[in-house]
Order: sequence, then structure tokens, then C-alpha cells
Amino acid sequence: MQISLKDSGQAIELNDAIFARPYSEPLVHQVVTAFLAGARQGTKAQKTRSEVIGTTKKFKKQKGGGARHGDYKAPIFVGGGRAFAARPRSFEQKVNRKMYRAAIQAILSELLRQNRLTIVEKFEIAEPKTRLFVEEIKKIASGRTLLVSEDIGPNLYLSARNVPNVGIVDVAAMDPASLVSANMVVMTVSAVNRVQEWLA
Repeated sequence: MQISLKDSGQAIELNDAIFARPYSEPLVHQVVTAFLAGARQGTKAQKTRSEVIGTTKKFKKQKGGGARHGDYKAPIFVGGGRAFAARPRSFEQKVNRKMYRAAIQAILSELLRQNRLTIVEKFEIAEPKTRLFVEEIKKIASGRTLLVSEDIGPNLYLSARNVPNVGIVDVAAMDPASLVSANMVVMTVSAVNRVQEWLA
């Protein structure tokens, strides 16, 4: 298929296998969930009664005082160990490469169908000024915006880093969660070519 560039009006050829793929909600949901789960630290930890520091002395006689206890590190006492203590764990979910690429293709195709994907010839800033970046990005996008460019120079990076609801990444750092959550995705021609080389 062909699509016109937002800034120059010229036409660019897009691969139908990448930008005209049917949308699969179960596939996209699984890949996005796996991506977000992989970002979790999973470092939560609690102490069992054997790990709590304290005396192991039996604090009262065995009989005649109601319940029988050995020491104050039992889970029912304040400061005692947890009965089923949490341990560090990995939340990683396995998603093979074919599924991941198919999900990216489905997301890009759906963004294009919903007019939420805009392609420009290039996106450059003459000097590192946030005001200049905001003026340029407002011409082509609004709301939560993700700019995908293979030419992220220092001027562009410094201009955009303090702008809320705007993210700048290259193709290697593009992830399904960011694509799904963005109201508008702006891609340069070089980024589109790189995506088509990657997903073809």
C-alpha cells in the first residue's frame, strides 16, 4: 500500500504484511502482558520465623497458661516471622520471537487503520529548545505521543526530554506497551524502513 507523508506529501510504499495485518486482540494482549510482567522486579521478600532475629527461649511454662508456645518468633506475635513468607521471584513470561513480531505488526496495522500512525520525512530540531519541539510536534500529533526515529540527535533528545506525554525511541527500543498506550505514533521514513527490514 501507499501512504502520503505528513510533512512533504510524497508517497511511501508500505509492506502489506506489516501494515495491513488483521488485528488479533488475544495475541496483542498476551505480548503486552508478557512485556509488562518482564519489567517487574520481583524482589519482594519477607522473613520466616527461623530468619527473625530474637531469642528462642520458651517464654512461659508449657502447661497452665492457656496456649502453648515456644518463643516470640511465632507468626501470631508482633515482630514474629511470616507463616508463608514471600520470596524473590521472576514474573517473566515466555513469548517466542514469531509471536512478538506478529503482535508488533498487528499493532502497527491497527494504528494505521485508526489514523493514529503518522509518517514524516524527518523530524529535526535546529537547537535544543523545548519550545521549538513543542511547536513542531503540535503540527502533527496531540495527546500521548510516541516519536520513533532512527536519527535521534542531541538537539532532539534535549528538546523533548522534559515534555510530558511525549516519548522518543528508536526502532530497537520500540515496545508493544508504548505503541498500544500512545494516542499518536509518529514515525520517520528511516524508522519505517528499519521496521520493514526487521519484520519482513
